Amino acid sequence: MKNLLRKYNIPTAQYETFTDYQAAQKYLDRQTLPIVIKADGLAAGKGVTVCYTREEANKALQETMVDKSFGAAGDKVVIEQFLEGQEMSILAFVDGETVRAMAPAQDHKPVFDGDKGPNTGGMGTYSPLPHIPQSIIDESTENIIKPTARAMVAEGRPFRGVLFAGLMITKEGPRTIEFNARFGDPETQVVLPRLKTDLLDIILASLHGTLNEIDITWSEEAAVCVVLASEGYPGSYPKGRVIEGLQQVNDALIFHAGTAVANGNIVTNGGRVLGIVGLGADLTEARKQAYRAAERIVFLGKQNRTDIAAKALQ
Repeated sequence: MKNLLRKYNIPTAQYETFTDYQAAQKYLDRQTLPIVIKADGLAAGKGVTVCYTREEANKALQETMVDKSFGAAGDKVVIEQFLEGQEMSILAFVDGETVRAMAPAQDHKPVFDGDKGPNTGGMGTYSPLPHIPQSIIDESTENIIKPTARAMVAEGRPFRGVLFAGLMITKEGPRTIEFNARFGDPETQVVLPRLKTDLLDIILASLHGTLNEIDITWSEEAAVCVVLASEGYPGSYPKGRVIEGLQQVNDALIFHAGTAVANGNIVTNGGRVLGIVGLGADLTEARKQAYRAAERIVFLGKQNRTDIAAKALQ
């Protein structure tokens, strides 16, 4: 992905990739801080470390490449320039060069309030983004997502499906953090409830090459997703703890992420256990709905951020 962006001059952070630990360490020693170290493979959303000191950077590189904290995902690493700003996610339906952006969302990656603590797969999301100008959203689609779709066509690999752009809005404009070729979690939980057009019609249009002909409309409603996570996440966490209160929620959507059934009970079975989505006329109302429902659900060691969507309401 990074190589494709570099080849086609699509905005992203400066980077280099390494499979050799010594070479990676030499490169790292020459970089300014903060710096980002990423395991190149799949790491359940946890293979990214933002390092603010030399000690943190050296430790992250060793744990990823030598100690194999993320397994084979750390056989190759990306050492990347740190981008400062607000994150934004734009999912798009894509059919070759036709790109139809969905409603934007903002994720909260760090585990604790105020964006503190280690990164996770996402502790909550919200949509729309009233504090981000529409011009920035449009710029992201025009300068990043559409050129990427065209680049894949040019490379002989036309894409049909959902392209997920993880972006950072910097002082210099939007920059690409990542792309996923799928619906994103937990962004999808706040995007799809706002979709008014039948999703199946859109998928079929993408597959049949007629995406440019379909009218896609969105609700004016706001959506807020609060993730309920297990104690210890994103590190090691217990499983099998009984979840109570699910039946008491009838005014919010509940997405099961890390649950299982044991002895007739629904129990925790993952780091991020549930995504609770509130809908409302605006973010304030949607946020109240989500947290009201989240409070009714109880399991031992439950943790969640209490500031999802707060930055949009300041």
